[in-house]
Amino acid sequence: MAKPNALVDALAPHLAGTPPHWLPILDLLLRHFDCVVGTVHLLGADGVMHLEAQRGLPPPVLAKVGTIPIGKGMAGIAAERKAPVQVCNLQTDASGVAKPDAKLTRMEGSIAVPMLDGDRLAGVLGVAKPVAYDFTADEQALLLDVGARLAKRLLPK
Repeated sequence: MAKPNALVDALAPHLAGTPPHWLPILDLLLRHFDCVVGTVHLLGADGVMHLEAQRGLPPPVLAKVGTIPIGKGMAGIAAERKAPVQVCNLQTDASGVAKPDAKLTRMEGSIAVPMLDGDRLAGVLGVAKPVAYDFTADEQALLLDVGARLAKRLLPK
């Protein structure tokens, strides 16, 4: 895995766009974390998160994750808690954190991380891989850092 600064440096030109260049951002995150599915949900004025960009979601899942209420599913819980939420294996998870339809992704190791500017929520980043996996504290911190950089670009000053 590349050093965290190398990822942040690679993301910089894509973060500068208005809006940020979502697909290259997801591509860099997926490559860095060895994941195959990635999502960006942005918090709308309606108080619901809306899918802004994705890589790798199967068609049956797309319709189910177009909008995510705060507090529902991994992304909704990450938004509500303003903290990362992860599941080592979506296929066998019985915690109730992931919605049953999450199994349709065929992913196992998955994490949803809020995009925060201070305490203000802009949305949630998600990445997942097809093998059981627990994201380390350093990986979570790096994803939170990326999320914070995005939130600063997205939220009004």
